[in-house]
Amino acid sequence: MFQHPRGPRREDGPAALRSPLLDEFRANKTRKWELRDIFGYIVEFSGDQHGSRFIQQKLEGATSEEKQIVFDEIVPESALQLIQDVFGNYVIQKLFEYGTQVQKTALANTMEGHILQLSLQMYGCRVVQKAIEYVLPDQQASFVKELEGHVLKCVLDANGNHVVQKLIERVSPDRLGFVHSFRGSVYELSTHPFGCRVLQRCFEYLSDDQTRPLLDELHKYTTNLMQDQFGNYVVQFVLEHGKPEDRMLIISKLRGQMLLMAKHKFASNVCEKALITADEENQRLLIDEIMTPRADGFSPVVTMMKDQFANYVLQRALSVATGEQKKLLVAQVRSHLTNMKRYSSNYTKHLVASKYID
Repeated sequence: MFQHPRGPRREDGPAALRSPLLDEFRANKTRKWELRDIFGYIVEFSGDQHGSRFIQQKLEGATSEEKQIVFDEIVPESALQLIQDVFGNYVIQKLFEYGTQVQKTALANTMEGHILQLSLQMYGCRVVQKAIEYVLPDQQASFVKELEGHVLKCVLDANGNHVVQKLIERVSPDRLGFVHSFRGSVYELSTHPFGCRVLQRCFEYLSDDQTRPLLDELHKYTTNLMQDQFGNYVVQFVLEHGKPEDRMLIISKLRGQMLLMAKHKFASNVCEKALITADEENQRLLIDEIMTPRADGFSPVVTMMKDQFANYVLQRALSVATGEQKKLLVAQVRSHLTNMKRYSSNYTKHLVASKYID
């Protein structure tokens, strides 16, 4: 076994003076340093920008013996400190990646009882996510148990939401009872910058039994969500990845509203996604709605050509239309383009340059 020279640890905090060894390491770039050269100083080096990077690189190819020495210097006394450290957290993540299962379990044991605090902390949340990937299912379940009762707080937190997303991605759905707490909050989650991401992960990974109540709740607010800066992404996700019946329900809310929604900054994205994902019949009906002039002669196509958002929806309609409908739509756009030279805006230029009206 390698001998451990005794060296200062970092319990005194980041303001403590650097050891002579760390000073030499930072100054001497020509020396070929090895992990064994810094044994006894692993915690201090882990908390230093250059030392942390060195340890991370060396752990990838370290022997079992070297990894054990690094592990023993950190766990358990200094694990929590480094998990929350700007540089130290990366060393802990490497231990989860390259350590033995026994080491990973022991490292995760030091986190138990602190999962909520770590999940809400800028660096700790990264380590919790990494741990979720590498620990055994029973330990994943104990992480989940610690967060129960606090999940909505985590979802709405800039750091915690990433932990909840990782749990949904990696943990068996039958262990994720906390999803019940999202019921009654679907609108709030959908319109939140972090909540909208968590909902999308739910729809992507969870069982039908868990997602059906959330989707049923979502459908009550579809029209408002289409027009929300975050909610529109949730609606788009369901259009792209959801079941046909959920897609149909969303498209039914667009019918009769295409022009209005196409002119909206956020809902226009939903219109485009609907045109791409709709079945043939609904796609035809949505495009017909765009093409059909009103009784007073008002032309939706002309309005869309001039509008900063709707012109993109019109381009999308041109790209997905087929057969006779496409010919008619192209003819309409061309006829108006010749009359709109005075509107020579960026929006009409997009259409002039479009390959779909050649």
